[in-house]
Amino acid sequence: MTTQNQNPLQQTVFAMVVGEHSGDTLGAGLITSLRQTHPNAKFIGIGGPKMQALGFESLFAMDELSVMGLVEVLGRIRRLLHVRKTLIDFFITNKPDVFIGIDAPDFNIGLELKLKVQGIKTVHYVSPSVWAWREKRIFKIAKATDMVLALLPFEKAFYDKHNVPCTFVGHPLADDIPMQSDKTVARDKLGLPHDKKILALMPGSRGGELSRLLEDFFESAKQLQAQDSELLFVAPMISEQRAEQFNSLKAEFAPNLVVEIILNQTQEVMAASDCLLTASGTVTLEAALIKRPMVICYKFSPVTFFLGRRFVKLKWFSLPNLLTNKSLVPELLQKEVCPENIVPLVKERLYQDQSQLNDSFTAIHQQLKCNASKQAAKAVLDVLSNANSTNL
Repeated sequence: MTTQNQNPLQQTVFAMVVGEHSGDTLGAGLITSLRQTHPNAKFIGIGGPKMQALGFESLFAMDELSVMGLVEVLGRIRRLLHVRKTLIDFFITNKPDVFIGIDAPDFNIGLELKLKVQGIKTVHYVSPSVWAWREKRIFKIAKATDMVLALLPFEKAFYDKHNVPCTFVGHPLADDIPMQSDKTVARDKLGLPHDKKILALMPGSRGGELSRLLEDFFESAKQLQAQDSELLFVAPMISEQRAEQFNSLKAEFAPNLVVEIILNQTQEVMAASDCLLTASGTVTLEAALIKRPMVICYKFSPVTFFLGRRFVKLKWFSLPNLLTNKSLVPELLQKEVCPENIVPLVKERLYQDQSQLNDSFTAIHQQLKCNASKQAAKAVLDVLSNANSTNL
């Protein structure tokens, strides 16, 4: 590897660490953009299959870091500490020109802090939700990074308030999703009829989300179908495992309800639908970019909700509302998630004009469509350029 300098004959080395598939997608986009100006650069660290397909050298499997939940993390803490120490020792011995931690903040921020102390320039791509909870984390982030790359504009405003270097790069979803999503084309692709109203049931991608939300989703769907026998239901699932769980819960709560499960085509299902009954998360931003009305629901475990409401100070929890700073789409949380609330909200969005809502969604799309990978690459190279200037 090379140390930081401006000798064009030496190979530029970009170190990266990602911990899940969304980070792998961001990393692949960043590598592609960086290669436009540094075609012979080396990329090394921890990456997923998309990054490796572009020549990334992964020192550990990405799945090593794909751990969620306090109990799961504690069960693997020794291994995670070993992986991080190995990376620290490797990068200190073989200094990259810049290190980019992509999301996975609990792992990457600590790693970035150790590397920055050793004189390695560090960038963190995807801001942790410091604006929502554990706000004091921003002081550790400031010590650990030379630049934060934010996907959302209000995140940059938060960092600016604390004088922490941050660049708003836009959101890759806004680049990938077309400004207009054709419902007819999507239904043709999925083999769905054109003359029926379609409601997508989207209870999340994690087992706990399905187990907490689906009883209310199914009961709401039964009531909606009793009022409109022509209404169709579809459910996009990310895996066979989630589909099996979905069907098991349907057999328990709504054995006679007909729901078409569609695997690994979530965006196409959203585009084909008239309304979405969905869990919270990034999927709500996808829905806004696809320009479909939604009703957003979320239930935490009782312990998590009890602890979280003491520390999280947000007026809204969904991205469309956070981005517009208003109640653009309905949110139901915890005990609010029930058929009595869900059914009238869904009916309003299925059968009433949504053109004004679509205008707001279009404004969000235009705001976030910034060629994120290109902007992220430019910000990384600016950090690299500043490092080279300092070393002259």
